Amino acid sequence: STVAAGESAGHLDAVLEKLADYTEASQSSRQKIQMAMIYPCILFFMAIGVVTALMVFVVPDVVKVFNTQGAQLPAITRGLIATSDFITERGMLLLVAIIALVVLFRWALRNPEFKLAWHRRLLGMPLVGRLVRGTNTAQFASTLSILTASGVPLVESLKIAGQVLQNHWLRRLIGDATQQVQEGTSLNQALSNGGYFPPMMLHMIASGEQSGELDQMLDRTATAQQRDLEATIGVMLGVLEPFMLLFMGVCVFVIVLAILLPIVNLNTIV
Repeated sequence: STVAAGESAGHLDAVLEKLADYTEASQSSRQKIQMAMIYPCILFFMAIGVVTALMVFVVPDVVKVFNTQGAQLPAITRGLIATSDFITERGMLLLVAIIALVVLFRWALRNPEFKLAWHRRLLGMPLVGRLVRGTNTAQFASTLSILTASGVPLVESLKIAGQVLQNHWLRRLIGDATQQVQEGTSLNQALSNGGYFPPMMLHMIASGEQSGELDQMLDRTATAQQRDLEATIGVMLGVLEPFMLLFMGVCVFVIVLAILLPIVNLNTIV
């Protein structure tokens, strides 16, 4: 691991110091993200709770009134009634099916080939892929910076930095890049061949290789990647909060509209 590599290189104190700084910064960033996630999570569960309560307890009582009148119901109201009936009659079955799918998916992830394919697909998803890529590249750059600055050979540093990645597809790409570097390819070119690493990160690494200051440029790269990751998460959370409010508002509006339209029609007829 990182500590073992530092110990074998004779720079254990430097590795521990840099590792402590990285851990402190990482924990601080994680706490900020967790605090920022609280409000969107509350909104999400509140929206689900409000919509479910309306569908299960309010809509059935209103439907009874409409049925006694024998009036022709609008399409939106019929759709609401069908949704309410489905949730009331098959809601528990749907919940069990969702739980079963989650359990089955987690079991499938134990298969290395499936996990590798899934991690590769994650990187191609519009928003999730950007977040996964940013998290892993920031972690990779930070670990590689700590090791190289502490005197650990580049190839050994790449092997260790690749193993700390959570995304197995990126881990495989780092393994390929390590092999290429071992054969004489530059670090910048080896990482470029993978196709998933940010251009700015590659540019800074190339600059460090050309100037002979790879250690310093890796440190700057790690800082830049961490900053970009925090900015990306901040933007995503900033978009998520109003989206959740809009989602809850639209759901309630549709339910209220579906209830009010038949009432208005009845009053018009009368």
